[in-house]
Amino acid sequence: MKTIIAACSQNLSGSRASIQTALRTLLAVPWPSQRDIGSALQLLAVLQWVLSFLLLGIVSLLLLIYLLFTSLWLIPVLYLAWIIFDWDTPEKGGRRLSCLRRWTVWKHFRDYFPVKLVKTHDLSPSHNYIIGSHPHGILCVGAFCNFITGSTGFEELFPGIRSFLTTLAGNFRLPLFREYLMSGGLFPVTRRAIGYLLSQQGTGNAVAIVIGGAAESLSCRPGVTTLILKNRKGFVRMALRHGAFLVPSFSFGENDLFRQVVFEEGSWMRSIQRRFQKMMGFAPCLFYGRGLTSCRSRGFLPYARPITTVVGEPLAVPKVENPSRELVDRYHELYIHALLKLFNENKTKYGLSESDELHIL
Repeated sequence: MKTIIAACSQNLSGSRASIQTALRTLLAVPWPSQRDIGSALQLLAVLQWVLSFLLLGIVSLLLLIYLLFTSLWLIPVLYLAWIIFDWDTPEKGGRRLSCLRRWTVWKHFRDYFPVKLVKTHDLSPSHNYIIGSHPHGILCVGAFCNFITGSTGFEELFPGIRSFLTTLAGNFRLPLFREYLMSGGLFPVTRRAIGYLLSQQGTGNAVAIVIGGAAESLSCRPGVTTLILKNRKGFVRMALRHGAFLVPSFSFGENDLFRQVVFEEGSWMRSIQRRFQKMMGFAPCLFYGRGLTSCRSRGFLPYARPITTVVGEPLAVPKVENPSRELVDRYHELYIHALLKLFNENKTKYGLSESDELHIL
């Protein structure tokens, strides 16, 4: 009996020693610092945004098609009926949810780069505005963060102004993705949708348009500031029809977020990109960023580069129901002049040199 008790005592002593050793080892392991946790949250915030914009629409469409051939076929049928009933909503004000714009996740998204909004002049709530957002970049990070989320303080900098952002109309044909876009305050870049915001919702509305569009994304690369603007005059015509003031804005650092394989003009790959753009409304770009686990690896996440969006001085525009070509050209030239002034006055403050120029095609 004594032998058994002695053996049990030795086992208990050994167990205690093992537990104590394990606890010492666990305590010796460095715990994640607050900075590490913050970096992880920022990375996850950017990851969910990239996946949402690149995959949510396609995955939702494929899922609903799959469900059609299962016992849950009633779900996609009912949703299809809802889309038909709700078809015109994106062009009639949408369904903007203020709570979505205030999500904490957008603060982590902002801090990842980080993104900063700079105000140079006041915007009066007694007018409506069309904000020209430049450059397009690959995924319009600066435009989205500043004009859709509340993380950079747009409403505090411009009290009484409600900001909206336009995107490809085809995005609103994709199931679930259309709801996601509308809830944030995105609208189709169509005359009907923009006209509704500028004429049916009173004053104090600022509609941001990424004017260069898909064509500009093909020229996006670090160190190059080329805009597709010379023949883009539809936004000026819309401003004249509704008496909306024109406001230039430039996101310094937008083109530094990804690396892109740029094909020369006249090459067969560039011609394929152009044809695809004309058919689908967007251009397929071969780009890459950082990986998920390391900033030194390659992946589809943007590099952490600072983005500073500077909003310029509003250009007063008269209300002319049927503006002439000469009037449109005049205000288009004034807008380009204001944009060049904004760029040249701020380029050395936000990462560019005095010799860097803004090329407008």
